[in-house]
This record gives sequence, C-alpha cells and structure tokens, in this order.
Amino acid sequence: MANLIKLRKGLDLNLKGKAQNSELQTDKGSLFALCPDSFEGVVPHVLVREGDKVKAGEALMENKKFPEVKFASPVSGTVKEVRRGERRKVLAVVVEADKEQEYADYGKKDPAKMSGQEVREALLQAGLFGYINQLPYAVSTTPDTEPKGIFVSALRDMPLAGDFEVELAGNEADFQTGLTALSRIQTTYLGIGAKQTAAALTGAKDVEINIFDGKCPAGNVGVQVNHIDPVNKGEVVWTVDPSAVIFIGRLFNTGKVMLTKKIAVAGSEVSNPAYATVTIGQQISTLLNGNLKQTEHVRILNGNPLTGKRTTADGFVGAHTSEITVIPEGDDNNELLGWIMPRLKEFSTSRSYLSWLFGKKEYDIDARVKGGERHIIMSGEYDKVLPMDIYGEYLIKAIITGDIDKQEQLGIYEVSPEDFALAEFVDSSKLELQKIVRQGLNTLRKENE
Repeated sequence: MANLIKLRKGLDLNLKGKAQNSELQTDKGSLFALCPDSFEGVVPHVLVREGDKVKAGEALMENKKFPEVKFASPVSGTVKEVRRGERRKVLAVVVEADKEQEYADYGKKDPAKMSGQEVREALLQAGLFGYINQLPYAVSTTPDTEPKGIFVSALRDMPLAGDFEVELAGNEADFQTGLTALSRIQTTYLGIGAKQTAAALTGAKDVEINIFDGKCPAGNVGVQVNHIDPVNKGEVVWTVDPSAVIFIGRLFNTGKVMLTKKIAVAGSEVSNPAYATVTIGQQISTLLNGNLKQTEHVRILNGNPLTGKRTTADGFVGAHTSEITVIPEGDDNNELLGWIMPRLKEFSTSRSYLSWLFGKKEYDIDARVKGGERHIIMSGEYDKVLPMDIYGEYLIKAIITGDIDKQEQLGIYEVSPEDFALAEFVDSSKLELQKIVRQGLNTLRKENE
C-alpha cells in the first residue's frame, strides 16, 4: 500500500500559458546537440571530431574524471561542430542528423533477470549512466558511488511544467522496465502526486510508492528524499528524472538508445501552448517558429520559469528539460508610479496588491526582478515555501559566510538549488538563492574530494 505524505508548506503559482493536452506539429530540423552543461558536475572530454559519422547511441563525450561514464549521441549523422566557449570550454557537440536514423544495437535484456552490477554495466555501455543524479551535491553521479536508495519523482508541479502523465501515455511498458532495472541496483522509491491517476504510476511494481499531497515544490525529488530517507554526511542517494527512467526502459526493451520524449511548449508569449515530441538536443527554434506572439522583449527558458536556464531560439533542448517556456522580458514596461499603484493584475505573496481580492486567476509574470539586491532579511519567508526539515535562511547565511561546519549541521547535503527556487521568488532581499546554493555545494564537493 502506498504511503501518503501531506505537506503544508509551499506555493502554487498559477501562470498564463499552460500547455494544453494536444500535439504540436513541428519540423525536427537537422541539427542536434549534446550540451555538457545539462550534466551538472561533469568535466567533458569529447570523443569525436568534426566530420565523424556516428550512430544514435554511440558516445560523443565522456566524463574526464570517470572515462567509463560516456554520453550517447541522440541521433545518427555527421559531427558538424564541437562548439567551445571561453578557455575552450565545451558548450555543445553538434550533429547533423541523417534522414534515416541508424541505431547502435546493445541487445535486448530482461532486467528482472540481471544483477545490479549487470544493470550498471549496461547503462555505462549505452551512455545512459550519466543521466542519473545524486544527493549530496545535486550532480551527475559516478560509478564509484553506492546509493542507499534511488528516488524517482513523477510529480512535476513547478509553474508551467510539463505533466508527466502526458509524456507517460504510450510509454508505460518502458517506464516499468526502467523502474525494474533501477530496483535491481538498490531499493527504489517512486513519488507521485495525490491527483495523479495513471495506472503505470499508482500500480507500479518493484518500487515503494509514496503519494505527496501538497503545494509546489512537493514534486522536487529533494523534498521527497527529505521526508522519506534524509541524506546524512557520508551517505549517497541517486535521483532519476522520470523521462530518464523511460530511456532506461527503452534500452532494455529494444536494445537501442532512443532519446525522444514529449515536452511542454508553454508560457504567456506562446501562441499555441501544447506538447511536442522532441529528441534531446533538438534546436529550440523548431518548436517556436510561427508559435510566438512576438519575437522581441521575450525570455526563452530551457525549463520552467523558476528553475529554467535562459537560452535563445538557436539553443538546444536540454537532456533533463521537460518544458520550453517563453515569458515577457519586461524590459519594455514603463509603469507610472511603479509599485505604489494598486495593481489589479499583478501577483504578490504578501497581498500587497489588490489582485488577491478577485479570487484564483492566472497571472502573466515577466522576468523582471522588481527590486535591488540588499542584505538578507530574517523574516521567515523561506520557511513558508520550503517544506523541508531545515532552516533555509540560516543555511543561506552559512553558505554566504563560508562556514562549512555550520552548512553541514544545517543540512546542505540534503538540498539542491531547485529546492530554493520558490524561496528565491518570494525573497524580499532579491538574492540569487539557487546560485548561492550551487556555489555552496560545489565548495563542499571540492572540500570532500
């Protein structure tokens, strides 16, 4: 029987432009790219050169510190470019896709009859192991870690996030096979929402099901770990995106690496918010051409408005992206008297505006910060939206001051930057909390290596 966990803290943002459950017809284009920045903590070593021919599923790059961790090409074709930035940092390995796709064959396998080590080796061979993340540090995991548990959250409740049940439809068998494969390595926990009804979720086998009833960020896997089996110093848990679970299941069911999934194209600046079937690394312009209300004064995000990374139409769909969102930039707004006005259409958590009098409504929030950075205010704001057994404000102060001992005492090993996304949204001090948490985690990781 599933465990029910009720969360009281959090905040649901009701934004305009939610993706409707309809299929967006798009041209996939010819250029695809694997971007190392999609895999936090990985130092990439490129294995191919411009002009090389690759099959879908063959390695494009590897983790320099752990060469056995390779990353598979999403398509077959010709390597067009190894794109680099400052100090020759690898930004993307771009592949021009063939018209007819050719896949590397790793052989069909039944994970139920395999040992945990055999499952690991199969994922390493096919270039999918790097899609598994870990706590602490919220980075792509490595083969030398031994997790005490594996956590999968099928609940996406960030604003404008893609509904996993839409993506799951038609992929139920692969999802179950993926769960079975993970369960061979270690006890696997599946977190779902109280309103999710898909039989593949509520009746999933080989896993422990936990139902989370609460506001955003109940779907954050870090929040779920905190309520089920918190991470202490010296312990490791693996976290796997539900899309990656489907990829893993496909590998065992077909013997092929097929990195296609359904993502949401959403936001108030999108003309037709809907779902599109994409391949990882697909150019974002293929999803937005002719589907924007305007092409200027907009912000395109690889992800949702709270945790997504800013990109352009020439960017590529990230390995862990479940939605592409487009919201107003806000740089063309000129407001008379600014925040002093009563504002009937703006959102406020403190009810500073009169819009709360009109009941539940959808808001069109732009990308402006609406204020300047200032000293941290100890007001308890973070605690209202952070449903974890930690003192968020004190942890942020410890990270800023570089007090490693205090960070460990306050639970930094349990958190990831996305857990502070809502706290950053409501923060009166306008601090970049996700950036601060990432810096703290990177420092701790270096100290403990």
